Amino acid sequence: MERFIGLDVHAASTTCAVIDAKGKHLRSAVVETNGQALIEFLKLQPGTLRLCMEEGTQSLWLAEILKPHVAQLVVLHLSESQGPKSDERDAFALAERMRMGKLENAVYKETGAFGTLRQLAKTHAMIVQDTVRIQNRIKALFRSRGVSVSGKSIYASDEHDAWVEKLPVSAQGAARLLFAEYDAQCGVRAEAEKSLVAESHRHPITRKLETCPGLGPIRVAQLVSIVVTPDRFRTRAQFWSYCGLGIVMRSSSDWVKEPAGDWQRKKVMQTRGLNYNHNHTLKSVFKGAATTVATQLPTSALGVAYKHQLDSGTKPNLAKVTLARKIASTVLSMWKHKEAYDAAKHAAKPPS
Repeated sequence: MERFIGLDVHAASTTCAVIDAKGKHLRSAVVETNGQALIEFLKLQPGTLRLCMEEGTQSLWLAEILKPHVAQLVVLHLSESQGPKSDERDAFALAERMRMGKLENAVYKETGAFGTLRQLAKTHAMIVQDTVRIQNRIKALFRSRGVSVSGKSIYASDEHDAWVEKLPVSAQGAARLLFAEYDAQCGVRAEAEKSLVAESHRHPITRKLETCPGLGPIRVAQLVSIVVTPDRFRTRAQFWSYCGLGIVMRSSSDWVKEPAGDWQRKKVMQTRGLNYNHNHTLKSVFKGAATTVATQLPTSALGVAYKHQLDSGTKPNLAKVTLARKIASTVLSMWKHKEAYDAAKHAAKPPS
């Protein structure tokens, strides 16, 4: 006997819906969003339990505490629903998805030994975002008063007074406050980076992955905290798609009828692009690594391969995507075999 349970989770309450293997609505209940209360609700349900919930703020916490009490637990990333909506409808819809096996948007929730690293990586990303916001506010203030600013010299601590003097008196107080906020934020950012790298280096695999060209301690920490284990991906093509580097081909009206009466595939131009459903942080990691290799490591094996592509007529943007894909597949192989980067295995072939 199987029971399929959907949870519509909110800050204070969680709506639980239960259906059976035939899709019959058995019951629904409102439970406090409390770990013990939800566990007690599950214990009251007979049979084999399969639980489904939507990705959200509490999903990682709930997945960790509820997984031991069910046979299967899935977290889904769903777009906003259309039409009638309520907590009970959403909960039953999640239960029905679980029953029908419509789990194509499942979110990986295992953290393994990288739970602390994942939290530090998320916090570091938020702090970096806050720092960039303050930088933009500073430049916006100066430009609003007709002062031209470019580059990063304006952010240097010893240059603050000189820049403030360029503003009218009415705006100088605001500029000094923003500069003070920026200086404080830089200290917090430095501490966040230090903590992130220290936690990352507690795991031996990160030291090996850092030997790959273009990948430094921060990028490796972000990569490891998200992927957790390379065994999630059977092939490099699956990893490329997860990182937003999978090639998508689109065409339409492909078939034409020949005079003989046979249908033949028409030679049509197919629109190419990268897949949209991906992890944005990983895409930033590998495209950033590709940029580093292309601009700072031109003599490396990967840098030489990139130059060969440019010399053969490949457009720079496509060559960079190819380089990012090559770095991603290299990292996946290094991680699976637990080995450091070996340039000899990735030596570029001479152009034909």
